Amino acid sequence: MTESDSTARDPSFRFEYHPAAIRFGAGCVDDLETELERLGLERALIVCGSTVGSTPEVIDPVRDGLGGRLAGVFAETTPEKRLETAFDGLGRLENEGADALVSLGGGSSLDVAKVVSVLAASDRSRKEVADEFAETGTITVPEEGLVPIAAIPTTLAGADLSTGAGITAAPASGLVGEEIGGGVSDPNLMPTAAFYDPELVATTPESALAGSAMNGFDKGIETIYAANATPITDATARHGLEKLEDGLRAFGRGERGLDVFETLLEGIVLVQYGISRPGESTLSIVHAFGHGLTRTYGVQQGVAHAVVVPHVLRYLFEQEGVDAREGLLADALAVGGAADHGAAVVDRVAEIRDALGLPFRLRDVDGPEPDEFADVAEAILADGFMANAPPGLEPSAEEIEGVLEEAR
Repeated sequence: MTESDSTARDPSFRFEYHPAAIRFGAGCVDDLETELERLGLERALIVCGSTVGSTPEVIDPVRDGLGGRLAGVFAETTPEKRLETAFDGLGRLENEGADALVSLGGGSSLDVAKVVSVLAASDRSRKEVADEFAETGTITVPEEGLVPIAAIPTTLAGADLSTGAGITAAPASGLVGEEIGGGVSDPNLMPTAAFYDPELVATTPESALAGSAMNGFDKGIETIYAANATPITDATARHGLEKLEDGLRAFGRGERGLDVFETLLEGIVLVQYGISRPGESTLSIVHAFGHGLTRTYGVQQGVAHAVVVPHVLRYLFEQEGVDAREGLLADALAVGGAADHGAAVVDRVAEIRDALGLPFRLRDVDGPEPDEFADVAEAILADGFMANAPPGLEPSAEEIEGVLEEAR
C-alpha cells in the first residue's frame, strides 16, 4: 500500500510540548553557571558514571562551567540504572545541600538523576518506595518539589528531551525480593536545560557512540511512522534523519572532525524534538523490540536496535493496510528516487548500521535462543510502545517470532 492510497491517518492533531532550554555548540558547557543563575539555582550535583567522573576531558569542562555553583560529583551510575544507586544519589544531594542536578554521560545517568529528583520530592520512606516499585514497576511522581535537571549527553541515544526514565532493582540491594525492571514518567521530568557540546561527545569511545547512534537514529524513523505523528514531528524527524544519515556515513568512513560531531548532534536534537510529550510518545515497534531483547538478556539497547531494525522495517512495509510512510522515510534517507521505497529504506538503514560496525545477527550477541522467542514475542506485544505502531498494524505473536527468526 502506498501513502497516497492510505486513509488510515486522521489529519487532525493536538500537539503539546514543553522541551528543555537547549544550548548547542562547542564549549557550550562553559555557560552552565550562567544558565543555572538564570534559573535561580544555586548548587548543582553532577550525576555520572565512574568512567566519566574520572575522565578529565569530560568532567573538567563541566566542573569549570559550573564554577561556584558546583556542589559535588556523584560518579556512581551504571548501565543497570539501579534504584539503590538513586537512593545513594539522594543521600549525596541532601548532604551537599544541592538544589539542582546535572546529568553527564549516557541515558543511564540521566535516568538515575530523574529518579533522584523524584525521591527528593517524596516524603515516603525507602521501604515504601521500594514496595511500590516491586508491586507496580513504577514510582509515583510528586506534583511538587522535583529537583531541576540539566542534561549533558556524551552519547547519541537521544534520551535528553524525554519525560521518562528507566530504573531497575535487584534482590542484592535488599529493596526487592526479585529482579524488577520498570520506570517513571511525568511531564515534569523533562530536563530544565540540555547542553549539546560536540567536544564532549567526541571524547566518548567509538564503540559506545556507534551503539547509541543506532538508538537515536531509530527515534527519527519511528517518529515518522508512529500512529500519533504530526506535521511538526514529521518536519523535525525528517530533517534530523537527513543530518544523521550524513553524519553517520561520515563517522563510518572514519571522519572524526568537530563538524561531524556537530552534524550528529544536530540530528539527535531534531529527531527527539517533540517525541516525548505529555501522556504520549512517538517511540514504537522497534523500541518495543529493543525492550524485549534487553530487559532479560545481556544485549545493549543500541545493539538490539542494530540487529532487528531492518527486519522490523521489512515486516512493516510488507503488511497490507499498514501506513508505514515509507515514502517519507525514503526521502529523508536520500533514496526517494527508488522504485520500491520500502526496500530502499531497509537497505539504507542496513548500510548505515554496517558502516558503524555493529552486529547484525542475534546469534552474535548475548540474546535469546530460538526456544525463548515465544516469551520474547509476548513481552514485545505487551510493551507500551506498541500502542504507537503504524495505523493498521495488528501483529500476532507468530509474526513477531518470525521477525526474531529473520534476525537470528
